[in-house]
Amino acid sequence: MVTALLIVDAQLDFTEGGALGVDGATAAFRRTAEMLAQAQGEGRLLQEYPLIVTTQDWHVDPGSHWSEHPDYLASWPVHCRAGSPGAELNPIISAALRTVPPERLVRITKGEHEAAYSGFEGHDASGTPLAELLHGRGITAVDVCGIATDHCVRATALDAVSAGFSVRLLSDQVAAVDPGRGQSTIQELREAGALIV
Repeated sequence: MVTALLIVDAQLDFTEGGALGVDGATAAFRRTAEMLAQAQGEGRLLQEYPLIVTTQDWHVDPGSHWSEHPDYLASWPVHCRAGSPGAELNPIISAALRTVPPERLVRITKGEHEAAYSGFEGHDASGTPLAELLHGRGITAVDVCGIATDHCVRATALDAVSAGFSVRLLSDQVAAVDPGRGQSTIQELREAGALIV
């Protein structure tokens, strides 16, 4: 198997204190950074993950996805406005990715003009959709981590399974908006065929 690491929405607005902060996000990002540093230190990072993908909410005008009276299920406070500091990657993740060669690192943006939860709804800078990009690079499996377990991580992992990838959820490197729904999401992903590690 050729595996890509998908780091889902590791953005400042989803970090504690951000516009839509998720409790446990910083700890999840630290564990991802530690995993990357250990693999890099042991000289196996690029063998283990020949491609690392970050997904980012990148909202320009997502319509009813933003609301002054959000329900926190389909509508949310303003967050991850394209080009804003809150839409940038958390510095813990940015620092961890500095040693990755640019040709091995892909940034996927999503949700410019509508709600988008799955990284597979996004595209790279040239407009290539995530599934096409992964298949084009010979990727057959993905490891998924990031924010939030019960929303964008869930949607990304389920779409990865549907697109024919072997999926592992790095369960110590995720955090949920609602911890109860986060646990039921992990069970849902297991039942869909993802391996929970």
